[in-house]
Amino acid sequence: MKRLNGVDALMLYTETPEVHMHTLKIGILDVSGMDYSFDVFREVAFPRLQAMAPLRYQLVDIPLKLHHPMWVINESIDFDYHVRQTRVPAPGGRRELDQLIGEIASTPLDRSRPLWEMYVAEGLADDRIAVIHKVHHVLADGTASANQMARAIRPQGPDGVIGVFEAPDIARTRAALLKAAARDHVGLIRKLPRLVNETATGVSRVRRRSKERGEHPDLARNFKPPECFINHVVTPGRRFATAPLPLADVKEVSKRFGVTINDIVLAMSSGALRQLLLRYDGKADEPLIAGVPVSTNPSPERLAGNEFTYIAPSLPVHIADPLERVKVTALSTAIAKENHHLLGPTILPAWMSYLPPAIAPPVFRQQAQRLESANVMNLTISNVRGPSERGVIEGATVSEIYSVGPVVMGSGMNITVWSYVDQLAFSVITDDRTLDDPHEATDAILDAFNEIRAAAGITGDLTPVGAVLPLAAAT
Repeated sequence: MKRLNGVDALMLYTETPEVHMHTLKIGILDVSGMDYSFDVFREVAFPRLQAMAPLRYQLVDIPLKLHHPMWVINESIDFDYHVRQTRVPAPGGRRELDQLIGEIASTPLDRSRPLWEMYVAEGLADDRIAVIHKVHHVLADGTASANQMARAIRPQGPDGVIGVFEAPDIARTRAALLKAAARDHVGLIRKLPRLVNETATGVSRVRRRSKERGEHPDLARNFKPPECFINHVVTPGRRFATAPLPLADVKEVSKRFGVTINDIVLAMSSGALRQLLLRYDGKADEPLIAGVPVSTNPSPERLAGNEFTYIAPSLPVHIADPLERVKVTALSTAIAKENHHLLGPTILPAWMSYLPPAIAPPVFRQQAQRLESANVMNLTISNVRGPSERGVIEGATVSEIYSVGPVVMGSGMNITVWSYVDQLAFSVITDDRTLDDPHEATDAILDAFNEIRAAAGITGDLTPVGAVLPLAAAT
């Protein structure tokens, strides 16, 4: 058995009837090279999924909620429950697939089972299927999910059983669980004085450096996100949209400006949000704040758990000039990264271990029903490096991969970007209140990239992106 760490526990405790804390991983497969049927898929998939020990993890609650739950590994997967056949409505394009994914995202996972479901969506055009993997964030963050995906889509599949606990097992009796909880609490208490000292030192470093920098008129104040159409009491329904961009073209733009790909992603998001703010709020006069996950353990061997924290850069949505938006975005991101380093990358995750299991979930449920504006950030924007080699499974080619994290309290939008071979794949998930059509967001992201590309002095058509589904424009 293995105890949830503090960030794992946070992913579990913040789930409410309105806020579903699962993530989605979507692979689109060209099955024209195989004799496809759902039964054939089951035969191919079962040994690959069975070899992924994290997919057999199940939660065990601690008596009296005296500590965070623990994981136990089941012997096998209940394949009939977890792997489900579904169908994309005609004509089977990107819009119809995105709509189906939104519907799948709108319901929570059953905590009495291992926390994932897989939907095999048939009916896509041009001999394609979509594999929609719905997995709770408590099980894996973006890095761990990407590592799982890379192994699952290898031609030969995973190398043996992967993701087994290194921690020693304990009996699942009340006495043994309480004894382990007490032992772990003693360890936390011993660590507390050092953590308090490191936190105070880190906060002092950040404050001192902030004074040295002075205020910048185009950057948002920390923990002061402005009100906007994104921020409201989140509803349970979900809407979803995807769009791919050629990775080579994004790299070319980033090199032209001398910034990172992540800077370009955030600048694109800023331009897109500016367009949406002007449409929905009639103004875009203040910078927004993004919550950007940063891995604290980027090891390619990590297959489960949450080892990340956040930086909170400004999004210069108030700046009309795309060139200036890129410059301010790069500055904002550099400052956010510096603050992250000065505070200490593991400080915030360490404090999450002290969340009280009996108190935290009802507090978060109450907040979810009344939180009408953002406390710390306006939305989450995540950028994860996905598999770099094209997946081929028994003759089926994985042509596209998308991923998206959850919509969180007070924020009705999440933008997640995954790279895959020659693609930079954008996914947007919202609740059913934020936008009239989620493809408004993906349209705006593509518009923003074209603006930035033109500002970089790059002309001509974009590089074609593999054999992908045609884009779906907002209606």
